[in-house]
Amino acid sequence: MGEPKLRWYILRVQGGKEKKVQEYIQNEVRRAGKEEDIPQVLIPTEKVYQVKNGKRVLVEKICYSQYVFVQCRLSGESPDKLSLSGEIQHLLCDIPFVAGFLTSNPRSKDTKKEPYPVPDAEINQILGKVDEMIDTEEEAAPSFVVGEPVKVIDGPFNGFNGNVLEILEDKKKLKVEVKIFGRPTTMELNFVQVIKE
Repeated sequence: MGEPKLRWYILRVQGGKEKKVQEYIQNEVRRAGKEEDIPQVLIPTEKVYQVKNGKRVLVEKICYSQYVFVQCRLSGESPDKLSLSGEIQHLLCDIPFVAGFLTSNPRSKDTKKEPYPVPDAEINQILGKVDEMIDTEEEAAPSFVVGEPVKVIDGPFNGFNGNVLEILEDKKKLKVEVKIFGRPTTMELNFVQVIKE
């Protein structure tokens, strides 16, 4: 018989502590020498833009809050009775901020709830999204055209209308001409500070 199969499981963790749990698990796995039994610990994230202090910033957002995905090697007497070993369950459940595994039926009256392996199709979809986010680091910037009318929606000139004079792609900014007291004035604005008219 070949080596036992690797499967993905989901740990329920305290909200906001996902990265800390990932770090604790990786350190504990190294300390216990279980790198072959627990090769990966994953927190699926996506990159999104947010406006902070009038600037558009790329931040990482956790896709599944309060969950950490762990790849573990199964063990058992026979291929049809493969499950997580008690040692691996104990190691993972003793990590601070971990509430336990996602089980096959959380409402069951059975006190011995077995960790539920994530179906291959679902984990492949999740892993595909993670790979896709790595490949597309930056989302496409809004397309502006020189001469196009825009409206300022953020900053001290909020509500003013103007026209695009120049597009500064590398800085993610526009040079916009607005009329202040009847006089044309040029200003540099971030892409997120204006919308198309």
